[in-house]
Amino acid sequence: MSIASIQTELKAIFKDRYSTSTSTRSTYSRGEDTYDPVLSKAVIFPETNEEVSTILKLCNERKVPVVPFGTGTSLEGNVVGNEEGITISLEKMNKIIKVNVEDFDCRVQANVTREQLNEHLREDGIFFPIDPGANAAIGGMAATSASGTMAVKYGTMKTVISGLTVVLPNGDIINTGGRTKKTSAGYNLTNLFIGSEGTLGIITEIQLRLSPVPESIMSAVCHFPTLEEAVRTAQETIQYGIPIARIEMLNKDQMDISINYSKLKGVNIEPTLFFEFHGSELTNKECIKVVEEISNNNKGSKFKWAADLEERNKLWQARWDVYYSVKSLVNNGRVYSTDVCVPISKITECVNFAEKEVKKIGLRAPMVGHLGDGNFHVLFPYNPNDKEIYKKIREFSNKLIDKTLELKGTITGEHGVGLHKKNYLLKEHPDNIPLMKSIKRSIDPNNIMNPGKIFDLN
Repeated sequence: MSIASIQTELKAIFKDRYSTSTSTRSTYSRGEDTYDPVLSKAVIFPETNEEVSTILKLCNERKVPVVPFGTGTSLEGNVVGNEEGITISLEKMNKIIKVNVEDFDCRVQANVTREQLNEHLREDGIFFPIDPGANAAIGGMAATSASGTMAVKYGTMKTVISGLTVVLPNGDIINTGGRTKKTSAGYNLTNLFIGSEGTLGIITEIQLRLSPVPESIMSAVCHFPTLEEAVRTAQETIQYGIPIARIEMLNKDQMDISINYSKLKGVNIEPTLFFEFHGSELTNKECIKVVEEISNNNKGSKFKWAADLEERNKLWQARWDVYYSVKSLVNNGRVYSTDVCVPISKITECVNFAEKEVKKIGLRAPMVGHLGDGNFHVLFPYNPNDKEIYKKIREFSNKLIDKTLELKGTITGEHGVGLHKKNYLLKEHPDNIPLMKSIKRSIDPNNIMNPGKIFDLN
């Protein structure tokens, strides 16, 4: 059915929180991906679980497609609009519901952002450690199973989520999991919805495990003659079992871009590792000694330390700004980002392969990586009107995917599948897709939830 059949009802309930204006629909038409905007028929702004339930119940009865939308930082077409449906923006569902300092946990609404939560926790000596780079909504991070720069020490969203509130397509509101560190009570429905990208329901609340703020935080930069030596250093650091918080890699090209864009000083245009150590002063010093030795053996430079908080923040801000620094290279351009992840023992081989293939196609392709967990991104700035360039980029991406799967890796470490990686998912999990479709049909028989994302239901 058409959305026209419920438009009057939704408008009557939500009044000025129901918008059909072109500007609003355009704002919520896509993420930071390579897709052209697709405007839904309307955008609606609920504030409670019950309001989300009302929307989904009406949409399900009339078979109107629904696209959930958070902060719009997704990179794989996860939140591209639906021209026959509505977009549900969760931006008004941004309350921190409860913090339990003594138990190191909290409950938040879906559109609470990473920065907002950590600012709220600042005086409590605890923090939310998952850092995807962007100031993403925690609901969106759950929906895409995000991770980021500190996964090597603190894990991923699957690690820190102990429970969810989810509104199902028929309007039912369910609570999965709980506050305990462990449970064996039936199916793990929490993990079913993590990474589901809004295709099974809308995540409205998240129960999170938090971490104590470390006694000591120390950040350092180390340069290398070649990218291979930098990557090998990261690989060996993890294989030695060093409890490091983050190891981020920027290749030579990305360092050049970041130095100019983020006004970095005191660093070189060379393949570079950014290290951060979390722990006591004693344990940090012990870890640093070992990592420096590994680095020296791979021709690394002396560590350049970011001694105080302001200096550390500037250093990591440059890392967080990587996407925007690359995007700035092309007027009105876009950025194509790969997102492969391989076993730690294969990270050097995979990065070397990517570097060689980039040289073959002759395109500018900065590279960054969360090397502590085997995840890295090749970033291609391009003009969307240049079809030949885009063709070259896709050919590279296809080769990288094939190599990644050969090395027993995955097509997406943290960005999700969305529209972009549907064909790649078929390559990685051909035997699993029928079961995924069966689950989708069971929970969402009318296929209203973010249809066409992850896989086509046919």
